[in-house]
Amino acid sequence: QVQLVESGGGLVQAGGSLRLSCAVSGRTLSNYAMGWFRQAPGKEREFVAGLRWSGGATYYADSVKGRFIISRDNAKNTVYLQMNSLKPEDTAVYYCAARWGISSTTHREYDYWGQGTQVTVSS
Repeated sequence: QVQLVESGGGLVQAGGSLRLSCAVSGRTLSNYAMGWFRQAPGKEREFVAGLRWSGGATYYADSVKGRFIISRDNAKNTVYLQMNSLKPEDTAVYYCAARWGISSTTHREYDYWGQGTQVTVSS
């Protein structure tokens, strides 16, 4: 079993930055892929960024490319999402997720989820 705990959400003005953290426990992560997803009210959960734990390959949605950075800290078993140049349309609940195997942009292919953290960007 994999447990994920997100933190770092909050309220920020447009143009500002936030860093989300996802602390992972319960498994050795070398064969896992990690993902950040978000869900705004009335919308589908959408892929934001992904990372293959072994090797560190990263993937981004076009909407956040160049503004967000996903990274990991092996020693702390933690995944981060650095969010810069935030826009009001980035407002959503952000979720960390894990799946065994290769990365995926499809939320249904992830097996483990955190509880989510709210990010609100004011204009």
